[in-house]
Amino acid sequence: MTFQQLVYVVEISKCGSINKAAHKLFLSQSGISTAVKELEEELGIRFFERSNRGVEFTPEGKEFLSYAVSLLQQKQRIETLYGESRGTSAPIRFCVSTQRYPFTEAAFLRFLAQNQENRYRYTIKETGMDMVIDDVYDHRADVGVIFLTELTEKIIRRLMDAREIEFHELASVSPCVYLRRGHPLSLRKSLTEGELTGYPYVSFEHDQGVAVDFSEEYQMLSFQKPAQCINVNNRATAMNVLAATNAFTTGSGLLARELADPRVLSIPLDSASPIRLGWIQSKYAKLSPLGEQFVSLLRSSVEDSLVYTEGVHQRLGRYDTDGPMDGFSI
Repeated sequence: MTFQQLVYVVEISKCGSINKAAHKLFLSQSGISTAVKELEEELGIRFFERSNRGVEFTPEGKEFLSYAVSLLQQKQRIETLYGESRGTSAPIRFCVSTQRYPFTEAAFLRFLAQNQENRYRYTIKETGMDMVIDDVYDHRADVGVIFLTELTEKIIRRLMDAREIEFHELASVSPCVYLRRGHPLSLRKSLTEGELTGYPYVSFEHDQGVAVDFSEEYQMLSFQKPAQCINVNNRATAMNVLAATNAFTTGSGLLARELADPRVLSIPLDSASPIRLGWIQSKYAKLSPLGEQFVSLLRSSVEDSLVYTEGVHQRLGRYDTDGPMDGFSI
């Protein structure tokens, strides 16, 4: 299979006939037909049926076409990228894939402040745990940031071991509940699962078929199937929903001073097993200097967040609903 054969198939789909595709590509009809027939024989499928009205792609042909278009687009991107940079140094690249944690974002902002080379491509990707692990495994990310609990660790460890991914613990923290300032439970210094019954539950949506072990939230057995649930797909939306309703969610509890939002509070959850926060990488990959720098900043960010969050929790219950309170980020 060659890229040229892919071009022929895609062009035929655009033109609706082999003759028109040949004319547009300045080639003979027999030349294109022969190349496409050889590819069909190689793959053991038939791309399309010929008729007086042109061609009609088969189900197998339509499926192949989607892959062919994607491959050609990737080829074009690579040619454009390296064609533009020919004769110049390649940009420095670094990518972090993380669950939705403010301390990771704070570390990334510190990383940006310290690395302002002329040519770079830095990426931070907030996503679900399954995608974080996939990003590290497929080398799309240099570092991933996830969490483990007693309830989820077994299955997640099994997956990481199969993919030869290492988990490096950053901190072990007590889970918290996030809810709005002025919520009926907002003046409590701590909360139990039972006290949360009856309030809507906010969760980050994940792809169909992904196990609950990979959820963004701290899993509570009594809330496996909440009666009222609001699904969101980003941290900003989650914060706005919590600030505007009596809904709640659960998570690490760590707050980043520079990213705190005063509309939403973090309150410790009683009798909950700890959350183990950590970063992951491929077992056989060595951290680059940028990777080592980011991990160091990540540790500092977690430590700062621990101190800041402890101060916030010590002040819980001291203010009424109109008084000042510290903010929230999952």
